[in-house]
Amino acid sequence: MVADVSLHAAAAAIHEQAVRSLFQMFESICEGAVIVDREARIVWISDKYLALLGLAGAHQALGKPVEQVIPASLMRRVVETGEPILLDIMEFGQQSFVVTRLPLRGEDGQVTGAVGFVLYDRPQYLKPLVSKFTRLQRDLARAQRELAQRRRPKYSFSSFVGTSAASLEVKRQARRAAQLDTTVLIHGETGTGKELLAHAIHAASARSEGPFVCQHMGGIPEQVLEQELFGVAPGALAGAERRLREGKLKLAHGGTLFLDEVGDIPPALQPRLLRVLQEQAFELPGSHKIVQVDVRVIATTTYDLKRLVQEGRLRADLYYRLNVLRIDVPPLRERLEDLEALCEVLLERIAERTGLPQRELTRDALALLRAYSWPGNVRELGNVLEQVTMLAEGRRLGAEDFAHALPAAPFAYGRGGAGGNPALPRRLTEAVAECQREAIREALIAARGNKVMAARLLGISRATLYEKMAALGLASRPAGARVKFFRHRNA
Repeated sequence: MVADVSLHAAAAAIHEQAVRSLFQMFESICEGAVIVDREARIVWISDKYLALLGLAGAHQALGKPVEQVIPASLMRRVVETGEPILLDIMEFGQQSFVVTRLPLRGEDGQVTGAVGFVLYDRPQYLKPLVSKFTRLQRDLARAQRELAQRRRPKYSFSSFVGTSAASLEVKRQARRAAQLDTTVLIHGETGTGKELLAHAIHAASARSEGPFVCQHMGGIPEQVLEQELFGVAPGALAGAERRLREGKLKLAHGGTLFLDEVGDIPPALQPRLLRVLQEQAFELPGSHKIVQVDVRVIATTTYDLKRLVQEGRLRADLYYRLNVLRIDVPPLRERLEDLEALCEVLLERIAERTGLPQRELTRDALALLRAYSWPGNVRELGNVLEQVTMLAEGRRLGAEDFAHALPAAPFAYGRGGAGGNPALPRRLTEAVAECQREAIREALIAARGNKVMAARLLGISRATLYEKMAALGLASRPAGARVKFFRHRNA
């Protein structure tokens, strides 16, 4: 017992000594120090502070309200609030002081006064610190702007290229969806532009000023996807951070949550997504807290969701909540009228991104591209055009330039055999040759048999035209061209 009392007394003495030493150290290294009582009257002031203020002695300051001696002082605020002002710049006449102010407390914890230190008599000493703080603020603001920009829609309806009847109908439905604040389901093959339409719908909607947050649903472990969508409560996971981790649903508050490949959602998460669609609420993982959100869901899928319901892989009630406003995006092979315009836009983007000259397509190249079935749709088209652009030397891309980029299998079938059965797919070289023959025939007919004009229409030299005609087994002047020419003259 005696030992405990002695230890306590020793600790108290050491604490008092530490406080005294700390004050003495501060007082010695600072440019000035001052202490006020509970009424904010000066009870002590250092000689260095007196010199800074231009006072002859302590008698000119002691017992006076601090503002009478130091007009810009905030010591009274520290006494009244009990809160420190750790770093401030105080003006005194033509001078500026960098100061810190701390409350003083008695044994009962009550404020008994305050102490102030002049850290620097010239704010320039803080210039490196202020510059670093300003730079950090600037970097933070830039990061916040970049993050906000990434959550803005990247596309508008004009980004969906095409004037075919199928394309115009898709854009009409999407514009209608933008006017309605309801769940949208976009169905289509991979590479058809589903995500582009989702961005465009958000950009044209009343939520356009809110965030556009994407979440891919496929190929992600269930627990990871749960955390990505719904977040994690503080300390809910072993070794996890002690602060709240917000999920995509919370991040999308006030805007749009884009769920890519929603048909891949794990069964365990389907009831939770259903609750979001029905009640705009979810339970935060790791707690019993209910989080309210205001989000509009746009989902895409390549699956037949009705079949997934029949197979037991998707809840029927979730399907009905998702399938409120459905948009079916046609594959590229069903809107080949848009192919030329798509190629032009894609080649322009490739040129901008790579710095290479913008390429153009010849007639035989377009004919070859139209003969291909495009299982990867517009995404595959862009990839093929970029491959060819990287390897081609001339500004004009012909059918022969695509020989290495297009596989033979996905080409359209040739003429059917007996009984209307389709023939086997042609080899790529045969398809290229046939497209070139057709392009040359059309050019000669348009030029009325004039090979110089036909070569100009094809974008090749006359010598190249003769070489291709010989290689493809074409007569020097196709019979069709001659007949067409004489018919024109006799008309």
